[in-house]
Amino acid sequence: MRKLLLTSLLLAVTVFDTGCIVPIYSSSRDIRARQLIFVSEGLRHIPEIWERIWGLDMPDVATPYRTHGGVI
Repeated sequence: MRKLLLTSLLLAVTVFDTGCIVPIYSSSRDIRARQLIFVSEGLRHIPEIWERIWGLDMPDVATPYRTHGGVI
């Protein structure tokens, strides 16, 4: 029983340690290069999306100088 438990534990650790069984990218160099270019292009747009979400790309409506705020 102990051998079965240790063998199954070793097998589970080995399977989970090696990563995904199905690789993400193709094994062909040309196809893999194209896939990596597509992924990097998608990651390149993250800062622009972040600025659009937080409204950092919109013009600032605050005045660059202090105003009186009262009736003159």
